[in-house]
Formats: sequence, structure tokens, C-alpha cells
Amino acid sequence: MATLELYSKGANVWVPDPDAVWVSAQLLQDYRSGEKHLLLQLSNGNEVHYPVGSPSDLPPLGNPDILEGENDLTALSFLHEPAVLHNLRVRFLDYSSIYTYCGIVLVAINPYDQLPIYGEEVIDAYSGQDMADMEPHIFSVAEEAYRTMIREEKNQSIIISGESGSGKTVSAKFTMRYFAVVGGAAQQTSVEERVLASNPIMESIGNAKTTRNDNSSRFGKYIEIGFGRKGDIIGANMRTYLLEKSRVVFQASTERNYHIFYQLCASRELPEMRSLKLDAPENFRYTNQGGEMQIPGTDDLSDLERTRNAFTILGVQPDQQMELFRILSAVLHLGNVNIQASGRSSDRGYIDAEDRSLAVFSKLLGVEGSQMAHWLCHRRFAVGGEMLVKPMTGQQAVEARDALAKHIYGQLFAWTVQRLNSALRAQQGRTKSFVGVLDIYGFETFERNSFEQFCINYANEKLQQQFNRHVFHLEQEEYVREELAWSRIEFSDNQQCIDLIEGQLGMFDLLDEECRMPKGSDESWVRKLYDQHLNSKPHPHFRKPRMSNSAFIVLHFADTVQYECDGFLDKNRDTVFEELINILKASQSELVAELFQQQRNASPVANGSIRSGKRATREHKLTVGFQFRQSLQMLMETLNSTTPHYVRCIKPNDLKEPFLFDPKRTVQQLRACGVLETIRISAAGYPSRWTYEEFFSRYRILLRGPQSQDQAQASCRRALPQLIPDPDQYCFGKTKVFFRAGQVALLERLRAERLRVAAVIIQSQVRGWLARIRYTRILWATLTIQRYSRGALARRLALILRYTRAALVIQKTYRMMVVRQLFFMIRHATVTIQAFTRGMLERRRYRLLVAERAAVLLQATVRGWLARQAYRRVRAAVVFMQCCIRRKAARRQLLKLKSEARSVERYRELNKGMEVKLMQLQLKADQEARESAALRETLMAEREASSTELAALRATIQKLESQLQEKPPPGPVISEKEAEERRRAEEKAAQEILQLKEELQALQKERDSFCKERDDLSASLLEQEEKQEECVHQAVSQVTSALRAEVDEERRKYQGLLREFTRLEQRYDNLREMSLLTERTKGHRRTDSTQSLEPLSPSTPLSPQSLTPLSISPFPSAVPSPEEVRRISVTSPSAEKRVSMWSSEASMEQLMEKMDVAKDPSVKMKGEDLAHAYDAVRVANKFLESQLRNQCSQWEKELETLRSQLAQAVSVSSSAAQRQDIQELLEARERECVRLRRELKELRNTVSLRRLLTQVFPSALATETSSPAQSKPAAVTGLLECRKRDETKLIKNLVTDIRVDSALSLAPGLPASVLFLCVRQADCSGDQARARSLCSAAVTAMKAALKKHVSDIDMAALWLKNICLFHDLLTQHSPKQTLDSDTLVPLSADMNDLIRTLSDLSIQAYQQLLSITETRLQNIIVPALLESETIQGLSGSAVKLAVSRKRAGSDPRTVGGEAPTMASVLRELGALHTALTQQALPKTLMEQAFHQLTYLICASAFNSLLLRKDMCSWSRGLQIRYNVSVLEEWLRGRGLQAGGAVATLEPLIQAVQLLQVGKKTEADAQGIVRTCSALSSQQIVKILTLYTPHSDLDERVTLNFIRSVQGLLKGRSNSQPSQLLMDVRRVFPVIFLYSPPPVLSAEQLVIPDSLKISFLRKA
Repeated sequence: MATLELYSKGANVWVPDPDAVWVSAQLLQDYRSGEKHLLLQLSNGNEVHYPVGSPSDLPPLGNPDILEGENDLTALSFLHEPAVLHNLRVRFLDYSSIYTYCGIVLVAINPYDQLPIYGEEVIDAYSGQDMADMEPHIFSVAEEAYRTMIREEKNQSIIISGESGSGKTVSAKFTMRYFAVVGGAAQQTSVEERVLASNPIMESIGNAKTTRNDNSSRFGKYIEIGFGRKGDIIGANMRTYLLEKSRVVFQASTERNYHIFYQLCASRELPEMRSLKLDAPENFRYTNQGGEMQIPGTDDLSDLERTRNAFTILGVQPDQQMELFRILSAVLHLGNVNIQASGRSSDRGYIDAEDRSLAVFSKLLGVEGSQMAHWLCHRRFAVGGEMLVKPMTGQQAVEARDALAKHIYGQLFAWTVQRLNSALRAQQGRTKSFVGVLDIYGFETFERNSFEQFCINYANEKLQQQFNRHVFHLEQEEYVREELAWSRIEFSDNQQCIDLIEGQLGMFDLLDEECRMPKGSDESWVRKLYDQHLNSKPHPHFRKPRMSNSAFIVLHFADTVQYECDGFLDKNRDTVFEELINILKASQSELVAELFQQQRNASPVANGSIRSGKRATREHKLTVGFQFRQSLQMLMETLNSTTPHYVRCIKPNDLKEPFLFDPKRTVQQLRACGVLETIRISAAGYPSRWTYEEFFSRYRILLRGPQSQDQAQASCRRALPQLIPDPDQYCFGKTKVFFRAGQVALLERLRAERLRVAAVIIQSQVRGWLARIRYTRILWATLTIQRYSRGALARRLALILRYTRAALVIQKTYRMMVVRQLFFMIRHATVTIQAFTRGMLERRRYRLLVAERAAVLLQATVRGWLARQAYRRVRAAVVFMQCCIRRKAARRQLLKLKSEARSVERYRELNKGMEVKLMQLQLKADQEARESAALRETLMAEREASSTELAALRATIQKLESQLQEKPPPGPVISEKEAEERRRAEEKAAQEILQLKEELQALQKERDSFCKERDDLSASLLEQEEKQEECVHQAVSQVTSALRAEVDEERRKYQGLLREFTRLEQRYDNLREMSLLTERTKGHRRTDSTQSLEPLSPSTPLSPQSLTPLSISPFPSAVPSPEEVRRISVTSPSAEKRVSMWSSEASMEQLMEKMDVAKDPSVKMKGEDLAHAYDAVRVANKFLESQLRNQCSQWEKELETLRSQLAQAVSVSSSAAQRQDIQELLEARERECVRLRRELKELRNTVSLRRLLTQVFPSALATETSSPAQSKPAAVTGLLECRKRDETKLIKNLVTDIRVDSALSLAPGLPASVLFLCVRQADCSGDQARARSLCSAAVTAMKAALKKHVSDIDMAALWLKNICLFHDLLTQHSPKQTLDSDTLVPLSADMNDLIRTLSDLSIQAYQQLLSITETRLQNIIVPALLESETIQGLSGSAVKLAVSRKRAGSDPRTVGGEAPTMASVLRELGALHTALTQQALPKTLMEQAFHQLTYLICASAFNSLLLRKDMCSWSRGLQIRYNVSVLEEWLRGRGLQAGGAVATLEPLIQAVQLLQVGKKTEADAQGIVRTCSALSSQQIVKILTLYTPHSDLDERVTLNFIRSVQGLLKGRSNSQPSQLLMDVRRVFPVIFLYSPPPVLSAEQLVIPDSLKISFLRKA
């Protein structure tokens, strides 16, 4: 109990609650001793008074917020039930973490959802890691068991327990999958695959849907996975316990029978299943009782297919599978057998002879239907030595039928398990150790509990006792026995409950005794229980229900359960009549007979017994209860002999809803499974212990001074204070030494370091001795081989000289004879030809003289007519051509006018409203202008009138003045009136002028406003055009990026297939070598001395199918390739002479059929006509070729023009009409391109026809032999000539047997250059078949050399360079590339398939190069990048070293160096960079290679960071950031950042930045969301959750801050990856950019003498 001072104002406490079990509250005032109430404020704001009778009644204190979400419950400050419950709820709901450590127990909460935390990348991350360093996971427990087994050589057990539906079966499956991956073998049908294949089989026949679980295991199983000395799986064995056979014949509401029955019914329409006569599950009594035919989210048909595949993997043949399915189908039909009642009182049961279900059942099992019908309704008794047959009632017959069905299913289940064990049995050797996985039924309590629940709960009592004794009882007993200072902790032991069930006169004993009674019944057995355990000796764990006399109550460890006694005796007996078994033994089916013939020899543990007429055969050991106790006892003995690892599965709710937490159900299971007691003892105990002898035996190399086995204890007591300075971390007992957590790992690290130093010394001495011995042997062998080789070469030279002399004599005589015969034949043919020719000429001359006179007259007439006809044709052609040209120009002008008209109309349509408004404004402005002009004119008129009037008035005044001067003034009245009128006129004129000025100003303002409005409208139009243009650019960029992504994905898939093909090819080679070795072991055969061991002779060309299985062209040629004809003529010259004219004509007819040429005219052609036809075709060919080139160039120019127009159109206006016109133009040009391609194809067919005519009439080419096209190959110089007999030696010296040092000293690409020049020379000499053969042999040799140096990075880079160069050279000289080149002469041989092969081979070489580097980097990435302390003293001792984390015997690091650092990583990367640079490989290829490697480095380090709590701290983040910066600087220093190598490190950089930034305020949360753009929401939350301070100056991230970050992350776009870990196996596709190499010449090459290819001659 905490001190009273902690109960102060503001402290958090936990108070009980009827709904939430525990709720959080806050103290509103300090607690003083003696107070009877606490004033609390609940989380909902209500204030309550909590009663406190004494200080022991104070509510439990709450942990600070900083400890919320701890991954180990033992790390909590206050360890009690509410703290555990709250921590599990926070991790489950807020962090989505279903696993939590509780000391040595892993608590697993079923999420009822698919989580992405079980992939292969997660297995790789947990493999070899320490359990304390990683996040809680089922893989961590499996790794701990595996590592402990390897290190301590002791068997292990993983005990997975929990209620039904809590996820035990899934946890067991993932555990076995982990073992299968980390302990996998190399065979195709390896044991680990069979272990995984056993899961679907056992789930089908042993799992069913219950009210609490859709896939509940209705049996218990214990799988022992056996491992060999190297830690690989070599076998497995399965033991099963208490199959629930009653489910075969009865299911409760909303439950189902076993899955296999529904799977068979779902597949009834399959052809092979129709003979089973199955129907829908609703029509079978054994499958329709629960009312649930389908489980949501499952497919029974696909599940059956998975089950059948698993049977196949385990070696069960298809016929045996069908036998098994027939038996299961027969069980379903047996349930539909109709048993009717007859007799006076209906006391006799019978089966109709025409019963269809019985007939199908009998047919499927191969038994007699009449016998089965008889003995299902009758039973035989032995009375006084005489056998009597008595009919049974209808109810008894039904019970007998159900008993037979259960017995058949039980026997089939046992046979299946036996077959699985025989398939999983170790084949490679004796199992050294094993890891057992126990998946057994959890504690069950239903509304009605029967015999099955009683046995299940009894098994859970035994397992709970084993857990109690291991975790609690044995722990404290060990400390007391060793006399350690230890306070004994009380715990609840369930031994009394176990004694009640299995003790003397216990429930099982009384049940077996009642079963032996002739008239025993369930009621009498219950009365005996009442008398024994309630009346005579009351037992504390046994009670009687108040309202029932046929039930009893047992107080189990987990809960109180009431059992109904109905059916206990029958289920315990589990009997079936012997007559029915005898019928099945006589079955025609081999499997059925085997099932029941083996029953006599079955072990006593087998389920069920046979009931016959003799009462003596009913033995006590055959009861189900006795069998179950025996098997359970064997299981407990096995578990006690192993090191257990516990997984407690928790069911969070009964609704099977994902991530729904029910505190009542959870706390009930926590109390039952003993998690709280585990917390108490794990926090204060010593989990690791060694006897002094064991400690001395293992760690004696760490002890100093005199060492003796007799003084082991004294030595340990002296040495431990020096090894472990803190005395609280260990404790000495009487016979053992005890350690706290983590100290054994420290000792292991010290031991490994000492062993490493010793191993270095031993290795140096042994390696030196072995090197000297090997040098001596090699020297002796070399001298011997040289002596024998020189003798053989001398003898071979003498023999060759003799053969050469004889060959010269034979050749001279033979050639003379051939030339003489040829001379005589030519002379005789010449004389004959001259005689016939002279006669023909004379006769022709006579005929010409006779016809000459008439011919002259005819010629004159015909020539005139022909000249006139030719003139008319030429004139018509010229007119037609002019029409075409003018029509084309008119069409082009029409298209241009249409496009312009459409663009203007579109612009007017878009701006129709604006134009109307502008026109209105313009009209209004014009109207105002006109009014202003009118006003001005009026004003001018008024001014003129006033000025005229004024002038008149002045004239009048002057006149009056003159008159006044002349006459006396008449009076003053007239002058005043005139003055007044004049003044009024002037005022009126001034007012009108002022009014006109004001109106003019108003009109000016209105005009300015109109101009401003017009400018605004123009600006808005421009803005809209810019937006539309931007939208077009964005759409184009999006489509472009999508196409690029699609191309990259296709390239990645193709390269993945190529990698898989390479792997399969290597596998095939390995299997072939193994088969050869197997054949050699059968009997030694002498190898012929003339047999070549070289890879492939150049005279045997490779087929394209063997070279490029993934690159087959999808366009088969309609015309036979000329290479085939040429190959036939070269390989078989004698056959060419025997080719008849008929075969040539037949091939020509076939060609003409392909070209749609009529056959009749061609058949009538004679030799002379064909010659003229050939000339015509040749001329037409040249004309068409020139025309085609002109059209292609014209089309390209027009295409460029259209592209420029398109760019201008997009930049000027985004009008839809213009885009449509441009699109139509592009489609028209594409159709033109298709037409040109079609003409090109026809032209190629014409060329093929010409070649065929060339073969038929070789004399027709006499006129073309001097043409430039035919004389072009003869002009090629600077080649290398290799004789045919030297080709094998060339391949051998240049590729196959070249030494590493010689190869690395060559100029980059020299072998490829030499080989290409030789191939080029053979092709130019006209021997295309030999050129192709030499090229194929070179490709095969390069491929073999690549496989030979599978781990040499320098040689892999060398052959990558040569393969790429060879590929580029062949591509450069292909006809396609040399079409537009006048300097390069194309190859005559068809090398397209070899070019594709080289392309694939270059990808394989690139992948092999990366694989070598990745293998070297794999084991040093995490230690170098995460664990190495480059900045010394920053992390202190808070972080463990990597050496103590690795599994013993599985660390692949080389001995002799320190822990890996960044220098090790840079050294490996530098080796790759040096190899690529020395071979002068392209910069783009280097960038792609380092982009792939940096992704591997980032993914491996990032995944380990997300799963290791000790790495998530500020100091460690600073170390990692510095290490990453070193890698970045290295990449930038070599100019590799352009290919994305540095950008790939961004997730790791942002992760370590997240460790360094502040994590308290809202501004910090916003900065994190803004900065960590390359991290997903799950990854950010995971890092914040794992953040662990390593000093007192730092603090953990609070839950409120994490929730704030989660809220901000929800508004972020979902472009980040959704998975938690990065895919380490991701491969980026490589792109080899084609760059034409410089023209090669033999004079440019410097060939060293070490290659021994001086036999090549320059040509």
C-alpha cells in the first residue's frame, strides 16, 4: 500500500464502478489520518464522497500520465488491477497495440480484425533480436523460445491459453509460421511447409462455429516442432486431446458442425464430388440443427480447395482424399437414415428397406445395407452362454446410429492425425531439440454445461496449476531452498479443485465406478457426489444447486460452473456395438477397413470403446475420462520437462466487434489467468539462475586465477563482483547463483568477446598451416600436370604434322581430278551449245529477212499510234497530278480556314455575353457622344445667336449713341430697359454654359467608369484563360506521371519474373548436378578423353527459346526468314544441290499466297518471263523505297509542325474547338503512319520475294553484283578473323577460363569488343550461320561466367560491362539502327533474339551485383547505423551492444573485427563504386544501383527503429542522424545524389528528426505533422509511443500530445503508405539507356598476350 502522503489534493485514484469496473477520480482535498470519507471528483465532473474505514480501504493510486501505454506492465509505478486494466485499454484502443508484456507472460488481446503486423518484413525485423529490445509481439516470444533452445540446448514450450474466441488458434498459427521462416530448409517440399499445411486440415476437421467463436478448436493439440543441430526444422509431431465428437450429431442454436461437412456440401457441384450424392447443408440432420449454414466472410468452397492442397503437400494421394471425403459424406447420409417405430406400444425400431440415405451410406462405405439396417435396430446379448438378439426401441436405435457416426468420425480424425505425423516425421536425422506449441481449448461456461465442458475445464485447471507452480510456487520455493533473503508471496493454489476431480473417490473415480455398474445412471452418480463431497466430507469447491437434483456446481479457478449430469455416463462410456464395427471391418473400401482393423492394436489412449455381448470386455481404461486423464498427465510431464513460455489471450468483447473493449469481460479473464500475480513477482525476482557447476562450465573463460571444478562456487563468488559491479543485480544461493533481468546477456557478451579474441589467434595459426600445406600440394600438382601436358602436346603436334602432310597429298590429287572433270564437262557443253546456237541464229536471221519488209510498214504505223497514245497518257497524268496537287492544297487551305473559323466562333461563343454587354456599352457611349455633340452644337448656335444679338445690340447702341449725339436724349427710361434686358440675356447665357459644363463632366465620369469596367472584363478573361491553360498542363502532367508509373510497374514485374527465372534456372542446375552425383554413386564410369567439359561449342547455336524464355516476340513472321534458308544452305551444302525446281516453285507459291498474288499467271511463267518480272520488281522496289523515305521525312516534318502548332495553341488559347481540330489532325497523321507501316510491310514481303527469286534464278543477279549495296560488306575493315576450329579456344581463353587477375587488368569491355569483331568478320564473309553460332556461344559463355563468379563483385561488374557493350554493339549494327546511317553496315544475320537475350542477361548481372552487396550489408546495417556510437560518450551505457542481442550460433558476422560501424558500410559501398567505376559503366546505372542500396539501408534501419524501444531516444536519434549524414556526404562526394539515392533516406531522416524535436506543445505537434511528410500516421504515432528518455532531463511523450498529433494527422492527405514497416524486399526496376558506342576497329584494341588469342588475324 502506498504511503498516506501521496493522497494529497490533485492526486488520481481509482474507484470501483458497476459498469466500467474501475473509473478514474481526482482528490479535491488532502487525506488526513482518521477521516472517514474522501472528497473525489469523477471523470464526468460529479463529486462523490468515498467511504474510508481504515487506511487499508483507501482507493488505489493512479500512475502518472507519462507511464500510460507502457509495453510492459511490470514497469508501472503502481501495480494493481485498475492500473493493468487501464494500461491494456490505452494500448488497445489508443495505440492499436494488441500485445503487452507482463513479465514472462505475453498478453494478447483479440482485435477481431486483420492487422498488417505479421508480414515477412516483421519476421525479418524480429529474427535474432532480444525480447527486451523489441515491441511486444507473438514473434518475440517465438524468437525467445527459439534462441533459448539453440543456446541452452533445452526443449521449449509455448503455452497459449485463454477463453474460446480469444485468438489462441491464430496465435499458434503465427508462431508455427515464424518457426517455419527462421528455421526453414532449402528443399521444395520441406518440413516447414508441411507443418504450415497441417493447419488448414486440422481446422477443417477439428474446428467449428460456436456461440463465442466462428473458428473454435473443438480439440486440443500439442505440436512438437523438431530442430536439428543447425537450427533448421527437420520434423514435427502432433498430439490431440479430447475431440468433441458429440458435435457430429448435435449442435446448439446458432452453432455449426465441423467445417469439413459444410465444405463438402458447398463443393457438391464439382465433377469429382457428384458421386457423393451430397445436397445443401439444410437437408442434412447433422448440419442443420444450429440453423447457421454460413459464416460471414468465409467461403467454404475455397476452404475445401485449400484443404485439398494441404493434403497434397502432406503426401495424401487424390484417391485417398476421395476415400476420406466418401467417409465424411457417409456420416452425413447416416444422420438422415429414418428409424421408425413399430409394434403395439411402438417399442421396436426398424428401417425401411427402400431408405435412400441408408443405401447411399452403404454404397459409399462399401458395406451391406441390409446388415447395417438390421444391426442398427437390434442388439445381441450373452445369457447363460447363449447369444440372444433383441430388438431396440426407436430411441435406442437413434442413439446407436449417432454413436456409430461419432465413432466413425473419431476414427477418421485419429487416422488423419496419424497420417499428418507420418508426413511430418523427421527424415533427415535425429531431432536434437524441439519447441512445443500448445493450442488447447480455453475455459468454457455455457447456459448448459455437460461432460465436454467438464473435461475442458479440468484440463484448464491442470494448466493453471502448472502456470501457478512455475511462476509463483516454484519461484518462491526456489528462493527459500537457496536461503535467499526473500519475502514469501501468497498465491491461490487450485490443488484442492484438482483433487476434487481426479483424486481418490473424486468425481472421475465415482463416474468410472458408476459406468461399470450394470444399471448405472446419471442420477445415481449425482447422488453419490452429493453423499461423498457434500454430506460426509464437505468439499469447499463443490456445491449443490438449490432448485435442481440432477446438477452440481464446481468452484473452478476461473469461475463457478454448474454442470447438468444428463449424458455424463454415455459420453464417458462412448460405446458402439461390436456388430456394427464388424460390418465396417468387412468393407470393400480399403480406408474404412483400415480404420477399424487398427482399432484392436490402438493404444489405450485412443478415444472410444467397443461394446459387445460379453461384459468382460468393458474395461476401466477404455472410459473417456480415464483416457483423457492419461493423455493430460503425459502433456503435463512434457510441459514440466521443457522451459515454458506463456501467452495469455484475452477476449475483449462477446460481440466479436473490432477494437471494442469490454472492461468487465477483460478483468474477469485477467483475474482468472493470473496476470496480476505475475506482475508482483516479476518486478522483484531473479528470473535467471545457474548452478555453480553450470555457471563455471559456461563462463570459466571469464574467471581468473586457479580454476577447478571442485571449487566452482568459490571461483564464482570471487569473479562475479568483478564482472558485475552492482551487487544488487545478482545473489548467491546454496547451490545456484541468481541474476536479475539482463545480466545473463551481459555475461554472454563478455563471453563472446573473449571467445572472439581466442578464435582470432587459433584461426590465424590454423589458416597459416593450411595455406602452407595447400601451397605444397598445389606446387607438386602443377609440376605433374605440366609434365604430362607438355608430353601430350608434343605427341599431338607430331600427329597433326603427319595428318597435315597426308592431307596435302590427298587434296592435291583430288583437286586435280575435280578440275579435269569440270574442264571436260564444260568443253562438251560449250560445243553443244555453240552448235544449237548457230543453227537457231541462222533460222532466226532468215525469218527476219522475210518479215523485215512487212515489219517496216507496220512499225511506222504502230509507232505513230503509240506515240499519240503515250502523249495522251502523259497529258492525262499531268492533268490528274495537277488536280491532285490543287485538291490537296485546297483541302489544306480548307482545314486551315475551318480551324480559324472554329476558333473565332468558339471565342465568340465563350465571350458572347461580354460582346453584347460591350456593344451595349459602346452604343450607350456613342449615344452619349452624339447627345454631347448635339448639345455642343446647340451651345454654339446659342453662342452665335447671342453674339449676333449682342453685335446687333451694340450696333443699335452705337446707332442710338450717334443719334443721341446728334439729337438730345429723349429720356432715361429707354436705356434702363435695354440695359436690364441685356443683363438678363447675359445671365441666362452664363447659366446655360454652366449647365452644359456640368453635363459634360458627368458624361466624362460615366465614360471613365465604362472604360474601367471594360478593362476589368478583359483582365477576368485573361485570368480565366490562364486558369484553363494551367488545368490543361496539370492534366497532361498527371497523365504523363500515370503512364510513367505504369511503365515502371511493368518493368519491375518483368525484371521480377526474370529474377524468378534465374532462380529457377539455378535450382534446375543444382538438381541436375545432384542427379548426376546420384548416378555416379551407383557406378563409376570412365569418361571419354575426347569429351569436352566446356559449356557449349560454337558450332551448336543456341535456340532463342533457351535464351529468352520471357522475350518471345508476339509478332510471328508470315514469310520464312532468309536466315533459315541461309542456315540450311550453310549447314548442309549437299542438300542445296539436290533442291529441285519443284520445291522452289512450291515455296514461291506459298509466298505468293501470303502476298495475295494469283497463282494461275505465276504457274504459266517461264524462266525468261520470271527474269523480266524480277527486274521489274527490283526497279519497283527501289522506287517504292525512295518514295517511302520521302513520305516518312515529309510526315515527320508535318508532325513537328503540328506539335509546334499544338504548343502555340495551348499557350495562346485553351479553346476546346482548337484542341479538337488538333486532335483530329493527329489522328489523321496516325492513320497515315499506320498506312505507311502497312506499305513498309508489303515492301518487306516484296524484298522477301526478291530473295526467293534470287535463289531460284541466281543468274538474274549478275547485273547487280557490282552495285554499291552488294559491294558494301567488302569495304568493312578493321575486323578480327577467327577460324572455325579456333572458336572454342577463343571462347575458352576470353570468357570461360579467364583468370580473375587477368580479367580485372583488361581494358573495360575488351572481351566483348574482340568477340563482336570476330562475329562481324564472320558475317561480312557471308557465313551468317557461323556468325550467329559464334554469337550464341559467346552469350552462353558469358552467362556461365556470371554464374561462376556468383560472389565476386569485381567479376560481376566486369561481365555486366561486357554484356552491356556486346548488346549495344549488336543493336548499333542491326538493320533497324543502320537504316538512316550511311557509315555503318548492318549485320546480315538476324540477331534480334540474341539482343533480347543479352538484355535479359544484363538485368541478371545487375541483380547479381546488387545481391552480392546486399548480402554483405544485411548484417551490418542495423549495428552500424543504429547501434554504433560514432559520437563517443553521448549515449552512455543506456543502449545495449549488438553482440549481446544476436542468437547464439546464428550470427553470420566474420570473426576478427570489432562491432560494425559506418566505416564498414561505406567500405562495402566503396567496393561496389570502385568496381563500377573501373569498368566505366554509365553514371545512370551507378545511380540506380545506389538508389536500390540506400533504400535497403533505410528500410532495414527504419524497421528496426520502429520495433526497438531502446533506439527511440534523443541521444540515440542524434547518433543515428550523424551516421546518416556521413552516408549522405559519401554519396554526394561521388555525385550519386542525382539518381534519388539521398532522397531515399528521407523516411529515416525524418524519423530521427522526430526523436530530436520538442514534443510538448500544440506548436510542436503542428511542426511534427508539417515536417514528417514522408512518414505515415501509423509510423509517427509508433515512434512517439516508443520514445523512451535515457536521462532525467528528458521526459516521455504524453498520451494527450499523441492524441493531438493523431487529430492533426487525420486532416493530412493519404498519399503516405498505409503499412507500418517499409518493404525491405522492394526492388526498383533498372533501365539501361542505349548509347551508341564508338565505331570499333582492331587497330584500336590492345590485346595482352596473357589472353592467348594470338591465333586471331586482322581482316
